[in-house]
Amino acid sequence: MAKAEMTLTSEGRQKLVEELEWREGEKNNEIIEAIKEARAQGDLSENAEYDAAKEDQAKNAARINEIRQILATARVVESDSADLSVSLGCTVEFENEKGKKTAYTIVGTTETDSLNNRISNDSPVGAAAIGHVVGDVIVYKTPNGKERKLTITNITR
Repeated sequence: MAKAEMTLTSEGRQKLVEELEWREGEKNNEIIEAIKEARAQGDLSENAEYDAAKEDQAKNAARINEIRQILATARVVESDSADLSVSLGCTVEFENEKGKKTAYTIVGTTETDSLNNRISNDSPVGAAAIGHVVGDVIVYKTPNGKERKLTITNITR
């Protein structure tokens, strides 16, 4: 099964680069030190600290590989400040049918953070909004299948 192309904002790419540097440097050194300390305690067959440190090492290595894969294959999308349509990296203000306004920043799938209103370009709202301009009404389906409408009231980069 082929993987879908992943897109990142330049900010999201930079965060991944920084995380990779941290995991390969400081985090890796902490894990190595924890393994050394656990080994110094003697019998490894019943050493919970050793087992935990080795598990941390495996998880860290897996995340390093995941980040490297993302950075090697992801497409970085720069937003064009002259383009007034919704694209990756821009913040879009929407108004629903009841007049309630909400703003979301459209980001790549690895950058989503619902607590900070950062939604994926693959989410129902994000996918529906891409390419639209202020004044457009977008229609999307919620996870339970209901159709919703939002009006784009503002776009900022």
